[in-house]
Amino acid sequence: MGVNSSKKLAAKCSFLSKDEQLIVSNSFKLASRNSEKIKEDELTKLWGSQMDGRLLQYINNYLFGKGEQKVTTVDLEKFAELFVFCTRGTVDEKVKVLLTSLGKSEEEDIPYSLVKEYVESIVSSYMKIQRLSNSKQYKSWASRGCQIHTQNSQRLAESLTRDLSGESPISRRSLESWLQGSTVLGQLLLFVFMHLYNISHKDKSTALVSEKQQSANPPENEASATDSDGIKERSLVPYCRGLDLIPSYPSILDLNQIVFMNAHLPQQYQVEWRFLFSSEIHGESFSTLIGRIVNQGPSVLVLEDRSGYIFGGFAPANWALGPNFFGDDSSFLFTLAPRMRVFPSTGYNQHFQYLNLHQQTMPNGLAMGGQFGYCGLWIDAEYGKGHSSESCTTYGSYQQLSHTKEFHFRHMEVWGLGQPPPTPQEKGERVTGKGGSILDGNAESKAMLKMAGKTIHSEGLREPPNT
Repeated sequence: MGVNSSKKLAAKCSFLSKDEQLIVSNSFKLASRNSEKIKEDELTKLWGSQMDGRLLQYINNYLFGKGEQKVTTVDLEKFAELFVFCTRGTVDEKVKVLLTSLGKSEEEDIPYSLVKEYVESIVSSYMKIQRLSNSKQYKSWASRGCQIHTQNSQRLAESLTRDLSGESPISRRSLESWLQGSTVLGQLLLFVFMHLYNISHKDKSTALVSEKQQSANPPENEASATDSDGIKERSLVPYCRGLDLIPSYPSILDLNQIVFMNAHLPQQYQVEWRFLFSSEIHGESFSTLIGRIVNQGPSVLVLEDRSGYIFGGFAPANWALGPNFFGDDSSFLFTLAPRMRVFPSTGYNQHFQYLNLHQQTMPNGLAMGGQFGYCGLWIDAEYGKGHSSESCTTYGSYQQLSHTKEFHFRHMEVWGLGQPPPTPQEKGERVTGKGGSILDGNAESKAMLKMAGKTIHSEGLREPPNT
């Protein structure tokens, strides 16, 4: 079957867009070996090495059936249907794929364990494809020692299915409701199936992101990959910056955990993470921590306590020293181990971020959520100590983050998100001159002087501005 005839056949699938017709027809041509049908063993040869073995079986179940309903070949329409349902399908269509893949009928209820394993196969395949595609985003983490652990793939799958965990067997209505709100699962499915349908060992120009495209696109623009036909999908792996001078970075994070956190960030912050602080590298000093995170824009804080619990928070506002809470309701807390959970803002109060030091009348430390003495996350100025309260009104569905309320942590790291805010010089502001002080343009230096108990003698001794 030639390219033209394949396109003509694809055009008969009215549910395909023009871009999709080219993708699906090329993939069908390769899998069918230029014939009118695809055999199961040929598809297994083409896709088997690209995914978790369980997902391959689910796909074969959907395409070729099981038991007495099993067929030996499938045509392009069925092959195209799987692509559309998994990349942009309706809730009904995705439920159909799930049930058929698991060998269940439309009327049957389904055990939670089967749904969880189905999602786990998608997560595992996503991670495998990340390794195989070796994109710049993936390499930026893998080259610094970031790994992919099976246990964390399982935790990510559990977090994606947690809304179903209390119901077994699961009804179709519950599946529909769950899939309607599973945006992260939808993104993982999109990534996996865009990769599978763009595989070509003979013509590498049809790959999802060719080496030429990767080298042409700067890392800042690699939050989404674009194939030659203009169809886009977003990777949930951000680009890692700031570790160029650190050949072996001792991060506590693996790629599953990074994807989980990144998926819950506002979209404009999902492109790039900048390394700011690590207790392993910069030492155990609260003042050093402050100096490295102040005026760096939005950030993610991650801690590991001595019991192996990993948790932290997303801080959307610039960290700044002061006696008051600040930030906005895009802030959230999260846990990564032993379970993956996100706790979003409730709107009950505005106690999102707090940072203070060397104050006699106010607590000295870093806080996110709650109130003093009962914070969702508190890092004491006496470095290494903290607490996580049993309850926190600032964040919804909140559960204590650490193993015990009062904890000591053995590792902490902070990542800036996106580009850092411009300096006063970059904004063109005057920082010296008549009536001004160089410290007017350096809020961080002023803050550090205040922390050290030094007086800024120029304050109050300036000439009034000319009128």
